[in-house]
Amino acid sequence: MIKTSLLLRILARGPLITSCSSKNGSGYVAIRSASSLQEPYESSEDDESNNNIDWNNLGFGLMQTDYMYTMKCGKDEQFKQGQLTRYGNIELSPSAGVLNYGQGLFEGTKAYRREDGGLFLFRPQQNAIRMQIGAERMCMPSPSIEQFVDAVKQIALANKRWIPPSGKGSLYIRPLLMGSGSILGLAPASEYTFLVYASPVGNYYKEGTASLNLYVEDEYHRTMRGGAGGVKSITNYAPVLKAMCKAKDRGFSDVLYLDSENKRNVEEVSCSNVFILKGNVLSTPVTNGNILEGITRKSIMDIACDFSYKVEERCIPIEELIDADEVFCTGTAVGVAPVGSISYKGKRTEYKMSTELACLKLYSRLVEIQKGTIEDKRGWIVQVD
Repeated sequence: MIKTSLLLRILARGPLITSCSSKNGSGYVAIRSASSLQEPYESSEDDESNNNIDWNNLGFGLMQTDYMYTMKCGKDEQFKQGQLTRYGNIELSPSAGVLNYGQGLFEGTKAYRREDGGLFLFRPQQNAIRMQIGAERMCMPSPSIEQFVDAVKQIALANKRWIPPSGKGSLYIRPLLMGSGSILGLAPASEYTFLVYASPVGNYYKEGTASLNLYVEDEYHRTMRGGAGGVKSITNYAPVLKAMCKAKDRGFSDVLYLDSENKRNVEEVSCSNVFILKGNVLSTPVTNGNILEGITRKSIMDIACDFSYKVEERCIPIEELIDADEVFCTGTAVGVAPVGSISYKGKRTEYKMSTELACLKLYSRLVEIQKGTIEDKRGWIVQVD
C-alpha cells in the first residue's frame, strides 16, 4: 500500500492521473502517477489527525484543505480523465467566458463521517444530474454522472482528515463547471473546466440550530420566468446580495423572495427552498423554471410521505404563510431550518417553536439515514471507502 508520506511527496511534484474502481459495491479511489503507483490509496494515522481544528465550533466558512480535482475539455469535446492536485489558485485568461459572461455552474454536496469511521456521500448522483441539466441551459459540456461522482469520491478520500467526527459537521464539497476558455464576442467559451474543492463546515447560519427570522423582499427579485432560476448558475447568486445584506443589517437571518410577475407567490430563500405545513398538508412552491429543485427538498418530500403527510407542489400565495402551522427551509448547506418569524410589509408573523416540530422530525429521519442508524431503502447513501 502507498504510505501517506510518499503520496504527499509525489503530489508536491505535480498532478496525478486518477481513476476509480469498485469493490463489492463500495468505491475506493486508486491514485496513480503516469508511470507507476498501482496500489489503492490508503490513509495512515497521520492522515487522520487534524488536532488544530475546533470541531465543536465550526461555522460555514472556507477552511483550506489539501487537494482539489480538475478536468478540462474543449467546446465540442467530452470530458476525459481528471487530476488531483494540491489545493491552490487557478489561472484564467482575462477573456475567460466565466469572467466576462458568467458562464458557470456550481453544486454543493457533503461527505459525512459515521461513528465507525466510514465515509459517505448523500445522493451525489442527483447533483450530477442537476449539473447536466444546468450545463445544457448554459451551453456547456458537462461531466458524466460517473465522472462527477468519481471526482467527488476522490476529493472526499484525499481530504479525509478534514472530515469532522460524526455529529460535529461535514465536509462540504463544491463542484464547479466554468467556461475557462477565451472569448470576446458573446458566445460559448472555447474550453471548459470542471473543478472540485472542499471545506469542513458546521451550521450555515450564525444562529446555529435556532429558528430563522425571514424578511419578505418585494423590491428585488432572485429570478424571473424564462431566466436561469431553475438551474444552479453562478449568475443567480450575486444579484441577491443587495437584498440579503439589507435584511441582515436589520437583524434578519435571510430573505424570502416572491415571484417577479405579480409579487405575490412565494418562491425561495436566498440559497434554500421553503416549505409550509398546515395540518397534515406539507406544501412547497412548484419548480416552474424559477426555483431550484433542491436535493434536500426532494428528500424531505419523500420522507414526509413516509410519515403519511400529504405533500403538494403548488403556487403558494404569501398570505398563506400567516396561517401556517410551520414554515421551514431546506438545502444542502442549511439542512432543515425552522422559521421563527416572517416579516412582510411591516407586519411580523411568529411561529411556535418546540422540540416537537414536524420539520425537526423529518430532519431527524434524514440524519438517521445519513448516519446509517436506520436502513437506507432508497439507495441515497454512497460509500466512499
